[in-house]
Amino acid sequence: MPNLNALSIDPTSTRGKILSKVNPDDFAWALPIMRTGYAGRGLVYLVVAGLSLWSLFQGGQAQGTKEAFQSMSDSAWGTFIIGAIVAGMVAYAIWRLIDCIWDLEAYGTSGKGIIARAGMLVTGLTHLGIGVLAATAMGALSSSSSGSSGKSILTRILEWPGGQWIVGIAGVLTVCAAIYYLFKAYAQTYRDTLAANHFTTHWNWLLRLGVAAQGFIVGFIGVLLVYAALQSDASEVGGLGTLFDWLNSQAFGKILVVALCLGLLAFALFCFVNAFYRVVPKAAGDDVETVSARLRRQ
Repeated sequence: MPNLNALSIDPTSTRGKILSKVNPDDFAWALPIMRTGYAGRGLVYLVVAGLSLWSLFQGGQAQGTKEAFQSMSDSAWGTFIIGAIVAGMVAYAIWRLIDCIWDLEAYGTSGKGIIARAGMLVTGLTHLGIGVLAATAMGALSSSSSGSSGKSILTRILEWPGGQWIVGIAGVLTVCAAIYYLFKAYAQTYRDTLAANHFTTHWNWLLRLGVAAQGFIVGFIGVLLVYAALQSDASEVGGLGTLFDWLNSQAFGKILVVALCLGLLAFALFCFVNAFYRVVPKAAGDDVETVSARLRRQ
């Protein structure tokens, strides 16, 4: 069984009781999927932030995820990177599905546990959508069909009976996810799921910056979703590109955009660190110690 003290988990808690009956070797098969997924997730933000900074350096504008994928799709190396992103996003979606079904975080079946596990599915589906977007940029999928008249998925949802409610609820849940990311950055709870080493212990400020940047971005998109639902207009929704445009229109806009890009690079680093050092409770051996546990011990 995992060393609960080294994982900062109370042996008398629900998670502790679940993990006390687990053999980590039974779940070791999930780790490669997890690592591939987090690496692919990091690659997305590395590409978007890197291309945006390069474009700004050349006198252009920062690019959103869709624009970044499209700008790379005409070159062989760009197609290779997009292919890696697609594989990573699919792996991340599969990882979240596995994490939820097998309860690899040991959340259990209480109300709080069900909510946490449902959040995994939402996160997985969101990143699967990024994978579809990347595949579309490569030409592997058609962005529209004759039957859809080029309508976006969001536009079609808004046309459903109760579509505004669906989009509005999705927006509220997205804002809640942003609050979670910002709290995660404030309380540094991610230290409970990272293995302790020199980098995760001494470069925490960089990881914290990345999580906070992700919270800001997710919150912005959530607010746009809620506004689109209220206006029943899918054109009100945007992603990183819209956020870049909004920041650019503010005082010291270029500085704000550069700051956001640096935050995205920090979040990409956070994802890569998770790919190498994330601790999966049900697959953690007794030699694994989290950052939180080491800090408490010291």
